[in-house]
Amino acid sequence: MSHSSVGLVKTQFFTFGDAKNPLKLRSGATLEPVIVAYETYGKLNPKKSNAILICHALTGDAHAAGKHSSKDKKSGWWDSMIGPGKTFDTNKYYIVCSNVIGGCSGSSGPNSIKPNTKKEYGVSFPVVTIADMVDVQKRLLEFLDIEHLHSIAGGSMGGMQVLEWAVRYPDFMDSVIVIASTSKLSSQSIAFDAVGRNAIISDPHWNNGNYYKMKKQPNHGLAIARMIGHITYLSNLSMNKKFGRRLQNKKTLSYDFSNEFQVESYLHHQGSVFVERFDANSYLYVTKAMDYFDLSEEYGSLKKAMKRVLSKVLIISFSSDWLFPPEQSEEIIKACLSVNKTVFYTKIESSYGHDAFLLETKRLTKLIKNFLNGIQ
Repeated sequence: MSHSSVGLVKTQFFTFGDAKNPLKLRSGATLEPVIVAYETYGKLNPKKSNAILICHALTGDAHAAGKHSSKDKKSGWWDSMIGPGKTFDTNKYYIVCSNVIGGCSGSSGPNSIKPNTKKEYGVSFPVVTIADMVDVQKRLLEFLDIEHLHSIAGGSMGGMQVLEWAVRYPDFMDSVIVIASTSKLSSQSIAFDAVGRNAIISDPHWNNGNYYKMKKQPNHGLAIARMIGHITYLSNLSMNKKFGRRLQNKKTLSYDFSNEFQVESYLHHQGSVFVERFDANSYLYVTKAMDYFDLSEEYGSLKKAMKRVLSKVLIISFSSDWLFPPEQSEEIIKACLSVNKTVFYTKIESSYGHDAFLLETKRLTKLIKNFLNGIQ
């Protein structure tokens, strides 16, 4: 079967909630109206039994596949996995992907306009959790007339959303696919997030989150946050392979504080590119949602949380992922097995680190296709 793109796609929007019926968040705060940016690929079958929800990671968005125009240089963030004949085969499945609330790519977030002030929320936007994100996704699916999912899949923070779905709405899906994720952030991961947030908040142009109409934005702080985060997505092996200790465009040391090594230039580039597409305040909100995520605390223990699961579970980890290492996936496996749940697990040997969930397409395709084909 030939693999091709879903072609040109359009981001759509769903709005719900008003002053009389707002979205109630885990913090106790409320939000209205709620705007959800989403994209769909493929067609919903007459029985409405072929829908798959894709959940994106920290800096992802609803644009998971295809292109918005013929001039686009890049396709959606998981285009290698979604499309005709691909892992999530749009000849068979109806794929839905939405931007999380708190994000900055069309869904309600700190850069959205607050109804009563007609200005951006900034940090007056309420703090959201992974559970809040999932509740909003459920409202979107109901709007799309989908009452049951064939599967839900996601990597990294997307995997957290998948786990939240599995325990919060256990009878809503036949299966779940959790890739390079965890049931709770480690203190090390929280520490990296904290340093990233501090880089943003310490930027003189952050202005307590009220920078949207300013000439200068907190780009420096956001770029540093991205650089810190990006280091955690790679592995020591992949960085050594890609950069080693090679100098950038020179043969001798400068004995100054410029970006001399290739790895420095690479990180600087990643930070510069990132500020063009992401909002600094959203980085604060979404990393905080990840920090708060802890299924064992929410349900009393991880075992009690997994006891709620009714769907088949596929968990995939990567050997060189030190941000969400294999042992964190194996902890979920043990909890599932201890309460007699149907669970499949594979640790993929890869040098790509955490980013492997975006790069190991061939091996992921084989695993996921076999899993999806085995669901009755």
